[in-house]
Amino acid sequence: MKFTETFIVYPANRALQRAVRHYSELFPQQTEQAAQDRHEILHDNFIHTQGSFELPAELARIPDESCDNLRGMINEQDKSVETAALYNTYGNLLAARAQQEQDDAGYEEAVKAFNAALEIYSQEDTPEEWAWTQYGLAAASHALGIRRQSAAPMKAAVDAATNALLVWTRQDNPIEWALTMHLLGITFHQHGMMLKGNRTLQKSVVAFKNALTELDEENTGIELMATHNNRGAVLQNLGESEGNPDRIEEAIRAYDASLDTSMAQQLSIHLANICRINMATAKRVLGEMRQDAAITEEAADELEVIIECFGDSCQPRFLEHCQQQLALAREQIQTVGAQTDA
Repeated sequence: MKFTETFIVYPANRALQRAVRHYSELFPQQTEQAAQDRHEILHDNFIHTQGSFELPAELARIPDESCDNLRGMINEQDKSVETAALYNTYGNLLAARAQQEQDDAGYEEAVKAFNAALEIYSQEDTPEEWAWTQYGLAAASHALGIRRQSAAPMKAAVDAATNALLVWTRQDNPIEWALTMHLLGITFHQHGMMLKGNRTLQKSVVAFKNALTELDEENTGIELMATHNNRGAVLQNLGESEGNPDRIEEAIRAYDASLDTSMAQQLSIHLANICRINMATAKRVLGEMRQDAAITEEAADELEVIIECFGDSCQPRFLEHCQQQLALAREQIQTVGAQTDA
C-alpha cells in the first residue's frame, strides 16, 4: 500500500516555549541579541510545518549557543529540581537545534536529556514538571521516529504522551490534555503508516477527535486549524489503506473545516494553502476511487489555481507535490474518458 503524501501542521510547542522562557531568565543578554538578529532568520513564511520544535523566528538563533551554555551548567551529581529543570530546557533546545540542522544525533541527545530530568522529577512530587518533561520526551521521540523511519521511537513517544495524560486530565487541564491528544494523533498517524496498520491509524483518528472537543477558534485557533487538517490527513491515508472512499470524503470535510478556521482567524496564507493542497489531493484520490471524472476535474482545477496563484510563494516540495498531483489528475481524466468512449 502506497500512501499519498499529506502535509501536517504543527501547533506551537508550549513545552519548548516554557524552555525558552527558562533560558531567557538564565541568559537574558543572549536572548535579547537573538531577537535583534531576526533579519537573518529564514523561512518566516513557513512556520508550523517544519516540526514540533520550531522556534519563533525572532528566537531561532538561540540554539546556536544555548545547548553548550546549558550543558556547562548541569552537574550530573546534583539531583535537585533545579538540575532537572536544566535538563528539561536543555532537551527542548537540543531538539530545536536538531530540527534546524536535520540531525538525528541531536534528537537522541534530547531524549537522553529528558530521561535524565525524569530521573529527578516524579509524578507524585513534581507532577506538573513531570508532565511537561514527558510531553517533551514524546515530541522528541516522535521527531526521531520520523527521521529514522523507525517504529521504536514512535512507541516511546506514545508511552511518554500517555504518561503526561496521567497528570493532564481533560477536566483539570483541558488545553494540555487536548495538545497531548494532538501529539498522540500525529504519532499514531506516522506509526500507522510505517506499520501499514489500520488499527493504529484509527487510534490517530480518535485522538484527533478527542482533541477537537477542547479546542475553539477564539482561544486556540492555530491548534484547532492544525487538528482539523491533521485529522483530514490520517482519514485520507486510512481511506487509501481501506480502499474506502467514504473516509476520503470525511477527510475532505476535515480539510474544509481547517481552511475555514484558517480564514476566520486570518492565519498565514501558507497554512491556508496547506489545507487547499491537501483538499485538492484528497479530491484527486476520491475521483480515482470512484472513477468519477467530474471530481477529478474539480481537483485538477483547484491544483491549477494553487500553482498559478501561489506557486511563487510555495516551498519547492509543496509546488512539486501540486505539479505531480495535477499530472495524475489529468492522466485519470483521460483514462476515464477513454473507458467511457469504449
